[in-house]
Amino acid sequence: MKILPYKNLFIGITGTLNNIFFEGKYADKEVERTLKSNKQWGAKDRAFIAETVYDLVRWKRLVEGAMARPLSPDTLWEFVGTWFALDPEEKLPMWEEFARINHKEILKRHHQSAKNPAVAESYPDWMFEVGKAELGDRWLEEAQAMNIPAPTVLRVNSLKTDRKELQKLLKQRQIKTKVLSKYQDALELEEKTNIFRTDEFQNGFFEVQDAGSQMIAPFLRVEPGMRVVDACAGAGGKTLHLASLMNNKGQIIAMDIHEWKLKELKRRASRNDVQNVQTRLIEAKTIKKMANSADRLLIDAPCSGFGVLRRNPDAKWKLDQPFLDRIRETQAMILNDYAKIIKVGGLMVYATCSILPSENQEQVEKFLANNENYKLINDKTYYPSENGYDGFYMALIERVS
Repeated sequence: MKILPYKNLFIGITGTLNNIFFEGKYADKEVERTLKSNKQWGAKDRAFIAETVYDLVRWKRLVEGAMARPLSPDTLWEFVGTWFALDPEEKLPMWEEFARINHKEILKRHHQSAKNPAVAESYPDWMFEVGKAELGDRWLEEAQAMNIPAPTVLRVNSLKTDRKELQKLLKQRQIKTKVLSKYQDALELEEKTNIFRTDEFQNGFFEVQDAGSQMIAPFLRVEPGMRVVDACAGAGGKTLHLASLMNNKGQIIAMDIHEWKLKELKRRASRNDVQNVQTRLIEAKTIKKMANSADRLLIDAPCSGFGVLRRNPDAKWKLDQPFLDRIRETQAMILNDYAKIIKVGGLMVYATCSILPSENQEQVEKFLANNENYKLINDKTYYPSENGYDGFYMALIERVS
């Protein structure tokens, strides 16, 4: 993208980056906050800011390699200038903040530092090594795929409309989409736009949900009339999908440890015309009381997010090895304890948004080794490099006795 020579845009960019890297804020929320607080910016300005911030978050380590020093609050302008200087066709404005940017030196340092694949693909060393250790030769391909910005995918709410009709309605608003034939209810936007302002979104005709994520609810083999538990429901993306697959018949109990997420789920359910969902806050004895009560169970377990780094590039710099170790322990505990919710003959899906075997296949193998009354029916890993969408793992498990 060619530089827009307006200093206030760069002030917005550096301020947003400061909050992401040094105040612990999330990239998506910070970009949204910056754009909302500067309503005078036009569409081109807003796109420039959002794209530049996400590029710099995604490629942080590569830019630091070209700077030959780590990013700090004092070097934010140099950081931004270095990113643009890496493109020979870009010309930086003649501002004091960019006065020390030397294009030749930057390209020379970049050439040297990028010989390290962790720098070239912009990952911290520990993360790159974990990926190599767990995925071998496959890791580099996945690391590269997760540096490609994520597309916007919609899941059509079949309780209110169908894919053909929604595509037609959006086209009338000059919003072009393409049908993803391998995904039952998915439409992908051809160009990014603020889809949340449309009447179709406000009326609950669709949710924004990655195509990989849309594979999980159907994997559970739900049917209308069943009693289904979504044990780690969060704000309810997969809960709503389950409700549509069940045609609003039966009962879904959506649980989470955070009450605010369940409130958001209720709001979304109302917009989607979902009527068979009951929310339940997880407390000390919640799981024990629900033993042997469900036909189906979804455990969308907390995880490292190693499959969704294209969508959440700031997670590269927020995650660390101790967190990964802790989350594996949490996954094992949840799988072991929550599995008791399903009846004999019932099915559960254990799912994560990670592509690491230690969070996926290895967790399932340990669970089955310790619980002989369950058996694995099928499992699947969706890799970003193969499908162009987020990475997910899902295992379908039956309780046999």
